[in-house]
Parts: sequence; C-alpha cells; structure tokens
Amino acid sequence: MSADTAEGTVTTVSSNGVYSFTKPNRESITLLAGLGVEGDVHAGVTVKHRSRVAKDPTVPNLRQVHLIHAELFDDVAGAGFEVSPGDLGENVTTRGIDLLGLPTGTRLHLGAEAVVEVTGLRNPCAQIDDFCHGLLKHVLGRDENGQVVRKAGIMSVVLAGGEVRPGDPIRVELPAEPHRPLEMV
Repeated sequence: MSADTAEGTVTTVSSNGVYSFTKPNRESITLLAGLGVEGDVHAGVTVKHRSRVAKDPTVPNLRQVHLIHAELFDDVAGAGFEVSPGDLGENVTTRGIDLLGLPTGTRLHLGAEAVVEVTGLRNPCAQIDDFCHGLLKHVLGRDENGQVVRKAGIMSVVLAGGEVRPGDPIRVELPAEPHRPLEMV
C-alpha cells in the first residue's frame, strides 16, 4: 500500500481544559477548523503551549492537534515503560500509519468529516522524564548519521472540523511533491 492510499485507525482521543502533562481519554473530541480540539487548553489561533506563549504569544498555533502512534507505546513497553494513550499529552492516538515518516503538509482525514494538516514534529521535553524517569531517551534519540530523531508524535492544524472517535478510520492524503520532511514545530 502506498503512503497516499495508507489508512490507519484512531485508537483513542484525549483532551484537557487545563494545563496538565497528561490528557484524559474521551468518548469523542470535536475538532474546530483553525482552532484545534474544542475545550482543550491548547486550542486557539495563536500559540497556547506555555513555553511558546512566554516567547511570543502572537505566533500562529501550528500545534492545535497532537497525534501519537500507538506503536510508540509498544516500543517503549519493550524497554519496561508503561505508557497509555493520553499520557504524553496527545489528542489523537493512531495505529497503522507511520506518522513520523509523513511529509509536512500531509492531510489526515479523521473519521467522516475532520481533516488536519501535519505541520511538524513534537519536540519531546524534560516533562516526559518528570512523567516517567528515563522515558525521554526512548522518545528522543539519534539515527545512524547522528541526527536527532524525535519520536513523540506530530503536530497539526485543523482544516475541517468534525467529531473524532476511537475506531474512526484515518486516510492519508500526501501533498504535492517535492515532499518536505517533518521538522520540529
């Protein structure tokens, strides 16, 4: 199956109306075009992550929806870490799509209506070790060329709103070539 016809599944959806590292799982979340997850503390046109607000609160919010692949939880479990959906602050947990391998600008169709556009990689921070000591080195590493590899998911903006639930299909729509690899946002 080629990436432009790849399909995966939403396994879990999570949101939190207050700043907290983890996000409780929900029966559904509603994505709002141009804003993010309805009722989530990180929803908005401009940046909402506290560290970014402190630098410049007028910067566009390229981190409206955070997605993590459930396969990451499988990988870190092999190293003895028990991490569940929502624990790392993501809004949508997926299975069956290589999120980290998608190019910038990829559109993910979540369920019947919602569409998000991938903006870049999440930069794992020290809060991950605060959550579970030693986990950071398993979600932030180096490849064979010594380049930093960020494994803690991807960020996106909402192009089309809609309800998203566990079990919803995900359809990948790649952007026109040339593809740009994901960078930290």
